[in-house]
Amino acid sequence: MFFGPEHIPLENGGLSYYPQYIDDPDTLYQLLRDNTPWQQPVLEVYGRRHVSPRLVAFIGDVGVSYRYSGYQHIAQPWPDVLSSLRDKIVIDTGYEFNCALLNYYRDGNDCMGYHSDDEAVLGSDPCVASLSIGCPRDFMLKSKINKRPAQKINLASGSLLLMLPPTQRYWQHALPVRKGLSQGRINITFRKVLLSPQD
Repeated sequence: MFFGPEHIPLENGGLSYYPQYIDDPDTLYQLLRDNTPWQQPVLEVYGRRHVSPRLVAFIGDVGVSYRYSGYQHIAQPWPDVLSSLRDKIVIDTGYEFNCALLNYYRDGNDCMGYHSDDEAVLGSDPCVASLSIGCPRDFMLKSKINKRPAQKINLASGSLLLMLPPTQRYWQHALPVRKGLSQGRINITFRKVLLSPQD
């Protein structure tokens, strides 16, 4: 049974953090690490192209695709374990998700720069559910509208972080480099891609 959520208020946004959302994160980590068709795409950021500083995979419902940083992801079918996990998150949070972007940080050198999950295909105020398994890492948040110091959350293995509307509109998040860290981490971010104006 999971514990939580812990509600973390933000100016113009908010988070819900479930510190122990799944019971056996190590088994899920090993399963996904060893059986996911990981890719390392070339991304375009601020007009420059570079190899992604992490491995990625994209899964989802039939017909779902997702483009960011100049790269188009076509959804691969849901593995049973992630389809069941998606269904659980939908029931527990009340938000619908039709896809998930997986990020595999092989060690502390793999990272994610500051960004918002605010692509038009996600709608004006998306909710993003982020499940962390493997080595805990620091998750950084900074406001788009003021220069206050960034906030830090250490995401435990097996935890779920729900980034509630309208957080993506007003905040950016990142996973910085942690030199000397040899263990890996997988992050599964559940999203809802809009397929038509009626979605």
